[in-house]
Amino acid sequence: MKRLAVLGSTGSIGTNVLEVVRQFPDRFRVVGLAAGRNIRLLNEQVREFSPECVSVADQDLVAPLAGLLPASYRHRIVYGNEGNCTVATMAEVDMVVSAVVGSIGLLPTLAAIRAGKDVGLANKETLVMAGRLVMEEVRRHKVRLLPIDSEHSALFQALEAGRSEDVAKLILTASGGPFRNWSLHELASAGPEQALAHPNWSMGRKISIDSATLMNKGLEVIEARWLFDVEPERIEVVVHPQSIVHSLVEYRDGSVVAQMGIPDMRIPIAYALTYPKRLPLNLPRLALSQCRDLSFEQPDLSRFPALRIAFQALAAGGVQPAVLNAANEVAVDAFLRRRIDFLHIAQVVEETLTNVPQENDRDLQVILAADQAARTTAEQAIHSL
Repeated sequence: MKRLAVLGSTGSIGTNVLEVVRQFPDRFRVVGLAAGRNIRLLNEQVREFSPECVSVADQDLVAPLAGLLPASYRHRIVYGNEGNCTVATMAEVDMVVSAVVGSIGLLPTLAAIRAGKDVGLANKETLVMAGRLVMEEVRRHKVRLLPIDSEHSALFQALEAGRSEDVAKLILTASGGPFRNWSLHELASAGPEQALAHPNWSMGRKISIDSATLMNKGLEVIEARWLFDVEPERIEVVVHPQSIVHSLVEYRDGSVVAQMGIPDMRIPIAYALTYPKRLPLNLPRLALSQCRDLSFEQPDLSRFPALRIAFQALAAGGVQPAVLNAANEVAVDAFLRRRIDFLHIAQVVEETLTNVPQENDRDLQVILAADQAARTTAEQAIHSL
């Protein structure tokens, strides 16, 4: 029986994690749940899974949640970053699933690693912001950091086919999002509703917008660099609209190993939870006879400059990836609130990267300070627009 703490339990990944737990109640027990502000869904999850501890986003949500739950939970509800860290470091926990969205995931994920917990990582921002530092802690505490993002799970599986010294290239696939065939003129008038309409995946609002700009793929490139210890110049992105091939590894003899499957997050989630075993998931199988048209193309960086900007931030190193992430979070929020246009998202990020000073990325406090400076600078850039 593996005891789990799920950070981001009411989000897209979190709810899929709990779907896997439901299917295999003899294998998993949920002992901790952390969510944001959706206390109605959290209430349902707590009643179903009976965790030892529950965390919410803010203190003002504690009383409303307590009012929905049995009296025994009155003193078992915590909140904020400290609350998330409490859930992530509980003695009863064997594995933490980090499925929150955004920079808020860094501190509890790092706390879990330092507490000696294995981590199933769906929060890419943890490695984007502090990849060097986090991986040093993983090695120091001898824990496993297992990828849950479909692309990184695919790379993880394809890397099992050969030796690390024989890897020539990691190839991340991108669906291209809802705007793959839109012109620059059309993109200029794209609204949130259109950007949120992903053709293949059901995702949260933030990740859906990142997919539309291709920033999501840029963040995944940075994550892959640290997770698999591969130089940036050996990471490539190709657009694959069908979302059947989830990523590929090219070896130095010319062999290319791909991981394929239906676009369902329960597959990489289950693999991370039970690695190296696999679970008999009750899901539709990939019908190869129906996969007649699998296409691949180069991303158009003139229409989707966010991917180029992410590669540049990775090459610059230091706190630039953390600045990139913070500025993007601010810009995406502004777009969703209709404060800026779609094409302004990348513009705000690039301007912020130019104006926030470079710093070393080996100190957590320096990284967090850069994150805050980037948010202030990005907000100023938005105001000027």
